[in-house]
Amino acid sequence: MSAAIEVLPGSTTEANGNAVDLDQLRQVLSVEPASSPCVLEDGVGDEELLPAAVLFPIVRRNGEPTVLLTQRTAHLRDHPGQVSFPGGRCEASDPSPADTALRETSEEIGLSSAHVEIIGYLPEYRTATGFRVTPVVAMVTPPFDLQLDAFEVAEAFEVPLSFLMDPANHQRHSLHYRGKLRHYYAMPFGDYFIWGATAGIIMSLYRALEVAGR
Repeated sequence: MSAAIEVLPGSTTEANGNAVDLDQLRQVLSVEPASSPCVLEDGVGDEELLPAAVLFPIVRRNGEPTVLLTQRTAHLRDHPGQVSFPGGRCEASDPSPADTALRETSEEIGLSSAHVEIIGYLPEYRTATGFRVTPVVAMVTPPFDLQLDAFEVAEAFEVPLSFLMDPANHQRHSLHYRGKLRHYYAMPFGDYFIWGATAGIIMSLYRALEVAGR
């Protein structure tokens, strides 16, 4: 299943009134993945967490950089219909979280690693659903063609990075999960509801840039 990427219109407000500085973005990332410090999602307990990795793909578009996201198919057992970064569980054969992220990205959306430059890592993100996720941040150079795995991925789309880094677009929501009230971030964008771990990882980048800009 091939896919043509459409960059959807978002907010006209750029992050903090300015375009996101990609050189500064590189500087706020870790050069190696690390389990500490980490970000704990609301509801994380003391259970053993499974290692996973996602690619945080920032696409070099001429107008402004965008973030490539996917929408999962509605029939999946885990997180059906949700907006996600490409990625998944680490396999024993994966030499590193970066290899996991690149492998899963290739399997899910057919993005070749030849278009991907890994530029660093965000703090490990630990989820209430049982995973410790390494976010692998990368620059993606177009043009590229995608081949979506029709079983897992319903759609791939891009969101302007400035929209995601604009605090005016960050919302706080809550829901009852496993008998307790949980809080989470959300970033509605057009018809897409970006929330949960995906929004939480985006917030990790926003906080790092916010601290660096002080």
